[in-house]
Amino acid sequence: MAGWVDRGNGVVAAVTGLAAELADPVRLTALQLLAAEGPHTMSQLADAIGVTAPRLGNHLARLRARDLVTVEHTGRHAVYRAAPGLGDVLAVLARYAHATPAPGRVPSPADVAHTCYDHTAGRLGVTVFATLVDRGALTAPDGRGDELSLGPDRTAFTELGVDPAALDPGRRKLATACLDRTHRLPHLGGALGAAVLDAFVASGLVARTDGSRVLAVTAPDRLAALLPGF
Repeated sequence: MAGWVDRGNGVVAAVTGLAAELADPVRLTALQLLAAEGPHTMSQLADAIGVTAPRLGNHLARLRARDLVTVEHTGRHAVYRAAPGLGDVLAVLARYAHATPAPGRVPSPADVAHTCYDHTAGRLGVTVFATLVDRGALTAPDGRGDELSLGPDRTAFTELGVDPAALDPGRRKLATACLDRTHRLPHLGGALGAAVLDAFVASGLVARTDGSRVLAVTAPDRLAALLPGF
């Protein structure tokens, strides 16, 4: 039986080593940002995470050693990218790792739904995003950039009250992945993200709160029917 927990086993050593790299908050956050929002320079990552560039550099070196990120030098800038497919792994881990709230703790309204610029964030935002990807209305982030492509089945958008074909994004991107700071999963930004929020407000599913980014969920049963798991 000891063979099953042999630390010298190649697979065991590789998986536990990977888990150790993901266990650090700075490294995990850097990977989540790169996987969801695409390539960043070191200074962009450092600003987003809130650490110094030298400290981040040490973490990125470890991630490169594990082939979790790649780096490309463009002029004076080093541009970092997440390894292909890593976003799917991180999304699954984030979903399974959600802890059960402590007894008696009620999620705050901001945890449930709030705005990020002009689109929906919080649990509602990440559920919208996951539903659209799962149903083939959007492609999942691939780490090459924050812009997303529409999928082959737009039915989920129609059910949310949005027609992507009728939307004129102007100069902004049609759909982007934006990492949710609280839930550490992507939510939908861009022109489509704004359109979804506008549709929710127009149909009475949520209401804006004056002077606040919090969105009041005014029709939870209807939202739950549209978004299984919400």
